[in-house]
Amino acid sequence: MELPAYLRTRAANANERLRQMARAYGMEMVDLSRILNTRRAHEAAEYAGEHGKGEAFHRTVFRKVYGEGQDISRWEVLRAAAEEVGLSADALQSEVESGKYISSVEEQIAEAHALGITGVPTYILDRRYAIVGAQPYDVFQQVISGLMAEAESDVQRERE
Repeated sequence: MELPAYLRTRAANANERLRQMARAYGMEMVDLSRILNTRRAHEAAEYAGEHGKGEAFHRTVFRKVYGEGQDISRWEVLRAAAEEVGLSADALQSEVESGKYISSVEEQIAEAHALGITGVPTYILDRRYAIVGAQPYDVFQQVISGLMAEAESDVQRERE
C-alpha cells in the first residue's frame, strides 16, 4: 500500500537517526514509499533456514528493502535473493506457494504477541530481555555484558 505523502515525510524524519547509523557503517538506507506485506518473505526465510541459508537470506532481503527500496512481497525480489545466496528460486517459490510454512510463521507471530512484541525490530535475549527498535551497538553490548555477569554470579553461587 502506498504511504500518503505526510506519512512518508514523517517516516523520513523519524528514520534520520537510522540513516546516520547506516552511513557510519558504510551503508545507505532508502526511505520506503510503501507499506510492504512481508508474510511471503517470512515464509521464504523459513525455506532458506531449512536449507542452511537463513542468515544469508535474511541479510540479502534486508538489504533489498532498506538499501535498495525493493518490494519483498514480489516474487521476483525473493527469487533474486534466493539465487544470490545459492538457493533454487524455483524450489523456494514452489515450497512457499505450497503453504508449507504458513503455520510456522503464524506460530512465530503468536509467540511474538504472547511476549508483548508489537513492532520490529525487537531482539529477545535469553528470553528475558527485549531490545526494541534499531539500537546502537553499545546497547547490545550492555545487555550481553549484564547477561554474562548474571551467568558468572550463578556459577559462583553454585560453587559455594
